[in-house]
Amino acid sequence: MNLNATLFAQLVVFFILAWFTMKFVWPPIMKALDERASKIADGLAAADKAKTDLQLAERRATDELRKARETSNELRAGAERQGAQVLDEARAEAARIVAAARTAAEGEAAVAAQRAKEALRDQVALLAVAGAERILRKEIDAAKHADLLNQLKAEL
Repeated sequence: MNLNATLFAQLVVFFILAWFTMKFVWPPIMKALDERASKIADGLAAADKAKTDLQLAERRATDELRKARETSNELRAGAERQGAQVLDEARAEAARIVAAARTAAEGEAAVAAQRAKEALRDQVALLAVAGAERILRKEIDAAKHADLLNQLKAEL
């Protein structure tokens, strides 16, 4: 065999193999590589988008949390103000009730003292009549001397 003919045959087979590879093998491989690169790029873009969405969601959650805290602080402050107002109103009402009770008690005490004075006057009048009866040793008719007894009560 001739070395030149072998080399030439190998060169022809190499070019045929290269042409066949470039025509039938290389395009599907390149297509698969391009699809894979496209999928990777899409995945990276989706990851970047998800990252920005996550940051946006975190900012929104932080804002909502801040707003909720502000709202709760406002509600708590309003409730404290309302509670203090209700407490002040209750204290004022209690003071009014206590004052009314004292006034009523003082009025009742004055009425009771007046009744006690009248009862004491009646007893003193009866004792005076009984004492006069003993002194005179005769019975005095209370019905006949009612005016005298009433005048005696008034003087006492």
